[in-house]
Amino acid sequence: MSHQDNAGQELREKIEMYRNSIIHADKPELAAQVWAVAPETSFIHPRGHERGWDEIRENFYRNTMAKRFSTRDLRLTGEPVIHVYGDAAVAEFDWEFTATLREGGAERRTSGRESQVYVRRPGQGLRLVHVHYSGPAATA
Repeated sequence: MSHQDNAGQELREKIEMYRNSIIHADKPELAAQVWAVAPETSFIHPRGHERGWDEIRENFYRNTMAKRFSTRDLRLTGEPVIHVYGDAAVAEFDWEFTATLREGGAERRTSGRESQVYVRRPGQGLRLVHVHYSGPAATA
């Protein structure tokens, strides 16, 4: 297996770890295993732009995901497209998110697309340094 193939497999495993970190957003230690726990990480999402691991953990994982939803399920709707560039990699994928609102118990379903940037960190392997997600592409 080539270095490119190994990096692609490692990235698929990291995407699965990321997916599980959303499902179990009340356990930020799971997210800390996939993200680069550093001030330069960033996350652009429809509710904001988090800069640094502390903001991502507090504003996205705790406030948006864990406090807002009692259950969460994130699924990729196809194979991710993966590009490896030496010690960096980019993943692109479409997703579906289903969750139950804590207040009122209504179900929320959304879909979208996401790009993720990973950088190889000494002793940690590939770590997520940037996410940008948005809704589905406009059809009209």
